[in-house]
Amino acid sequence: MAAVKIVLRTREKKNGLFPLALRITKNRKSSFIYVGFDIDKIHWDENNQRVKKTHPNSTRLNNLLFKKLAEANDTSLTLETIKKDVSSYAVKQKIKPTAGDTFFSQAAVYLDTLKKTGRQNSYAADHPRIKHFKDFLQGNDIAFSDITVSLLQKYKTYLLYKKTRKGVVIKRSDRTIMNHLAVIRAVFSQAIKLSLVDQQHYPFGHDKIRIKFPDSLKIGLSIEEVQRLEELSLDKNSFLNHARNVWLFSFYFAGMRVSDVLRIKWTDIQNDRLHYSMAKNAKGGSLKIPNKAMDIINQYEKDKRKKDDLIFPDLKVLDDFRDNIVVQKKIANAVHRLDKNLQKHIAPMIEITKPLTMHIARHTFGNISGDKISIQMLQKLYRHSSITTTIGYQNNFIHKDADAALDSVIIWK
Repeated sequence: MAAVKIVLRTREKKNGLFPLALRITKNRKSSFIYVGFDIDKIHWDENNQRVKKTHPNSTRLNNLLFKKLAEANDTSLTLETIKKDVSSYAVKQKIKPTAGDTFFSQAAVYLDTLKKTGRQNSYAADHPRIKHFKDFLQGNDIAFSDITVSLLQKYKTYLLYKKTRKGVVIKRSDRTIMNHLAVIRAVFSQAIKLSLVDQQHYPFGHDKIRIKFPDSLKIGLSIEEVQRLEELSLDKNSFLNHARNVWLFSFYFAGMRVSDVLRIKWTDIQNDRLHYSMAKNAKGGSLKIPNKAMDIINQYEKDKRKKDDLIFPDLKVLDDFRDNIVVQKKIANAVHRLDKNLQKHIAPMIEITKPLTMHIARHTFGNISGDKISIQMLQKLYRHSSITTTIGYQNNFIHKDADAALDSVIIWK
């Protein structure tokens, strides 16, 4: 078992005093936790590990020290009962974690990890969600053990309605509420992994707070609507034409994600085929370039500056693609601009009332492909890691059997 002892550190501070600390020793390796008080050497009884009566606050200091010593020994015993091989550092982290054992101290670590791993989109979405939880708590931090089922039920009610900048109250969707709860769950799970909180305090799961995302409605354009988009007369040098090109390019390649479309380089075109790896799961492959897609590509050849240049101009301002945070920010800005022009200007021109965004290109391919293509081939085109994902996704667009079953009941001669 780790040995815990109260010691006076030997390094003198600028004020001429020496800090008191808990020393945790296991397998001849020690870690220290400073208790936050400094005293003169003459007031320290090393043999009895206590402050001498000559110190004016000896009684209060000794009570504090003995309390911390008892808590540390209890924590060490509990930890070593659960795990056989525990280091002195692990015991220290359990007693006094570096980042703190409150929710928002760990939330800061969680957000920082998202940043450092280049997950800018997740960071941008989760940062305000954590802020909303803090607003609910009126700016106060909270211990994990105080995040109860009852508290989270109240938080769900709090989240249900929000005020816009103009003071209009609108109702949040179930998905939005689930996303807010999912962030709290992620931070909680992180704290459990770091042994900062016991599993018994976990407020999620069966008979507790259940996070279940509602099925999202996936609607794609029809063949006729895509044709109207293709035939729309636009100035070849306009941004509207560019927005239309990027959307159609994505559609022509089985709903390629816009983040991949904007990264396509001239060197990715070899022997009339497009070779690329999907950023989301690094799955590589190649596809024949349809004539319609080649017509789009040819429109950008005049702007080609070098052999490995990007085809589309949206990310050309970037000199270095190694910083994922910067790249994802630029992609998000580009997509926002594309979506805005598609929805605000192009959709009315072709009389489309459905949402016309870059992501809808993927749904459109799924909608038109329907049950025309085998599920195995669709998995290859979508580059899904699991065929189960493909089946779940494509079920949004296959209606033939359900429509026939409905007709068999309500239509008669």
